[in-house]
Amino acid sequence: MIVAKGLSVEGVYAGVSLEAGAGALTAVAGPAGSGRTSLLLTLAGRMKPTAGTLAVAGHVKPRAIRKVAALALVDGVTDLDRSLTVGEHLRERGRGPYPKLIEKAGLDAGERTLVRELDREGQVRLGVALALLDDPKVIVADNVDAGLPPDRQEALWTLLAGLDRAVVASCVTPPARYDHLVEL
Repeated sequence: MIVAKGLSVEGVYAGVSLEAGAGALTAVAGPAGSGRTSLLLTLAGRMKPTAGTLAVAGHVKPRAIRKVAALALVDGVTDLDRSLTVGEHLRERGRGPYPKLIEKAGLDAGERTLVRELDREGQVRLGVALALLDDPKVIVADNVDAGLPPDRQEALWTLLAGLDRAVVASCVTPPARYDHLVEL
């Protein structure tokens, strides 16, 4: 599903190689400023690498990769509008079935819940639901462990591992269970 060899963005991250099949959970771990978000954006076809090769679901051109890779919550890129409801976010992006997507993402909120009422975990789960609208082969999620206690981090990692598609998620501290680990 994802094959990266020597992937680099000059001055941001260097020499990342990974192979992740369908259903694999890849954790990208490193401190703030290590290039985690940039790597996720590269893997999703939204940032051009300066070196290395990348193929996602057999696609090598960024435009084609963007059609098979979806961004869940990526701070500064897919920020949620705090004044909208969960349902408004979902309807703005595409067709339902919204209750099924909310359930699949494990979001403990109804369609009428305002985004500002969601905690960080709820926002990540909404980002996952939004990504699932595109029925992607790959989902990337940023800062999965940000501001959450260990039990809630683990709950998010469990969700991501069970999405039945390749998932690449960044964190400061890697989870207990993953298929691949990239340390930056």
